[in-house]
Amino acid sequence: MLIFLTLLVPLLGGAAMSFIRFPSGKARAIYVESVVCLTSLMVLSLLMTRTQETFTLYTLLEGLPLAFRLDGTACVFAGLVAVLWPIASLYAFEYMKHEERENTFMAWYTMSYAATLAVAFSANLFTLYVFYECLTLITLPLVIHKKDALSIRAGRKYLLYSITGAALAFIALVCIYFTSGTTEFVLGGVLNTETAAGTTAMLGMFLLAFIGFGTKAAVFPMHAWLPAASVAPTPVTALLHAVAVVNTGAFAVLRVIYYSFGADFLAGTWAQTAALLIACVTIVFGSSMAVKEQHLKRRLAWSTISNLSYMLMGAALMSPEGMVGSLSHMVMHGMTKITLFYCAGAILVRTGKEYIQDVRGFGKLMPVTCAAFLIAGMSLVGTPPLSGFVSKFNLLTAAAANGTWLGIVAIAALIISAILTAIYLFTVIGPMYFRPLNADMAHLKDFNRDPNWMMLVPFALLITAVIGLGLWGGPLVSFLKNVAAGVTF
Repeated sequence: MLIFLTLLVPLLGGAAMSFIRFPSGKARAIYVESVVCLTSLMVLSLLMTRTQETFTLYTLLEGLPLAFRLDGTACVFAGLVAVLWPIASLYAFEYMKHEERENTFMAWYTMSYAATLAVAFSANLFTLYVFYECLTLITLPLVIHKKDALSIRAGRKYLLYSITGAALAFIALVCIYFTSGTTEFVLGGVLNTETAAGTTAMLGMFLLAFIGFGTKAAVFPMHAWLPAASVAPTPVTALLHAVAVVNTGAFAVLRVIYYSFGADFLAGTWAQTAALLIACVTIVFGSSMAVKEQHLKRRLAWSTISNLSYMLMGAALMSPEGMVGSLSHMVMHGMTKITLFYCAGAILVRTGKEYIQDVRGFGKLMPVTCAAFLIAGMSLVGTPPLSGFVSKFNLLTAAAANGTWLGIVAIAALIISAILTAIYLFTVIGPMYFRPLNADMAHLKDFNRDPNWMMLVPFALLITAVIGLGLWGGPLVSFLKNVAAGVTF
């Protein structure tokens, strides 16, 4: 029953905020952080017990239960979310002081935690699909929170792309159900060449699922919603781009490949080739667009598009090594990218600056913020011994182990993207430290403009994780290898 309680606490806790009149912003912050931390503690308790018993909430039709189970893959995603959400909430309290409708924002923000965990805990493709859709609806009010023209336009685009992707995924869900009679997640999949009726058609269904679920991971050509969503408040963009929504897309693709269709069923087919090429194109395309983008948050959004397809590329290698690379990059990228977005948000809150050319000389003006940006940026480039190196090394070795021309294409995409990543990040970091302040900020050169502790504590925790997972990432990688091998915990 703990798994149900874990989902209910943030859902009901967030919904209750519509009826609670908080005497102050501090009281609201204490309430929200208490709900979120309680939820994370329950998640961590589930991870420690690691029972693989399936809990059924409701059965719609035979073979279509709403059910939850905590297997190894779910542990990775749920653990990442449980660690990052309390940190994200703490940051949001300070950031949202300059925004309107804080109570409404925090209510939806908290309920989004429940939907994300429901996706992580899903025991079958049907349950994952249902809560994948719920996550779209719950996060939409966050995207349009400012309610200006740009936000409304971004919300429409987000909804249009998400619904289109979900429709494609639904077609694949129906075909899986009628072909195998189940949507249960089983490592190795529920299909094989003997039981899959019309193998060519099922490969086509897989490609629909890859693009459909990959829409939330901003795979090309379903990527345009993500840069547009950067108009939302920074806690939202960090939530969308590093923690919940985008990782939900990558997580769903992993489930589809390894637990529904099956890597053995897909490997060596034209569908694998198509999926891997789409991921590689997105990797290079996202990095290229980031280089030319001059708005800091949008540059990071394009970077996210590229890095999400690192995960999709690893998954599309359809090997245990590829699965390890994909899951490790989900963790490492999540820690790194949320840090970068938080630095961009702190700069906006404290100085009002949003464009890259405006942050020249900020290394002295905001030393802690810029130091966090530097370390996280180096990690994203793949600099050892930081966490980004671990995941990129895993992906490169998985691509090399593929032994076909597809592996060579994947390696080339990763190398090109690494070079472009260095360009689009160090062209921000370099001027921060080696250029003078712009004239309109020169009068502040002797003042520290770093944010208060509610932003600095998240910086410290995240940078500690980025460094720690780089230096001592061995246990995590070993755990991921066991997950890919199907070891029961």
